Parts: sequence; structure tokens; C-alpha cells
Amino acid sequence: MTTLQPGDKAPNFSGKDQDGNVHSLSDYKGKKLVVFFYPKANTPGCTAEACDLRDNFAHFQAGNYALLGVSADNAKAQSNFKNKFEFPFPLLADEDKAVIQAFGVWGPKQFMGKKYDGIYRTTFVIDENGIIEKVITDVKTKAHAKQIL
Repeated sequence: MTTLQPGDKAPNFSGKDQDGNVHSLSDYKGKKLVVFFYPKANTPGCTAEACDLRDNFAHFQAGNYALLGVSADNAKAQSNFKNKFEFPFPLLADEDKAVIQAFGVWGPKQFMGKKYDGIYRTTFVIDENGIIEKVITDVKTKAHAKQIL
């Protein structure tokens, strides 16, 4: 589980999105940044979470927020997910898990008695100066925008 807390400096990450464009923390200076980590594109919970953020995107824009989704899916899977649900925000294809590990959201999980390593569904709200404002570990997939805003 992540050790990052509100008040900590956000990791200086860099990763490629579904189209191969590079996104770094420094690109978002002067904006609030919501970095949401999700286990797998096109799965029910991840779809509900991302669609809730999409449906409330105007509220984020009005508050000077940028959104960035991250999973270990490849660029093709992220592109399909983004296009299928018309997300107005980029999705990082973090196949080498560099961003995922920088934020400390990778580790042991259990589902239906099976143990495996995976992504913890976690969201970080980062202020205009790169400081973490909020860490959400108990993500409500169908009402996530309300948790953030």
C-alpha cells in the first residue's frame, strides 16, 4: 500500500499515454492534477469509475483540475478503453509499472481466495505546486468524482 500522504511531494513521474504522448508531473504545474490508478481497462469497476469521472469532467475543468488515468495495460488496450467510452482525459499505459511503483500502488491482492500482485485502486489529488492534497484508497467507483470534489 502507498506510503504517500497529504502534504508529501508527489513523485516526479513520466509515462506514455494511449497515443504515445509523454506526460510528466511538471506538465501540470499550475493545475490541480487527479491521478487515478485502476486495475484493468474495460472491467466493470474500472469502467464505472472512469465513466463517473468523464460524466463530471466539466466540474473538474471548472475547478482547474486535469485528470490522468493509469494502469499497467498496454497502449492499445488503453486506446480502445478511451475511445469506447469517449474519455476526455489521457490514460497512461504503464506497462513497466514505473509510475505505479513511484506512487506505491502495486502489491499483493486477493480475489476469491486467489492471491496475486496487482494495482491498488487509489487516487491522488495533487495541487498546483506538486504537493499531494488528498489520497483516496477507499474508491467508490460509481461516485468517485464526488469523493474528489
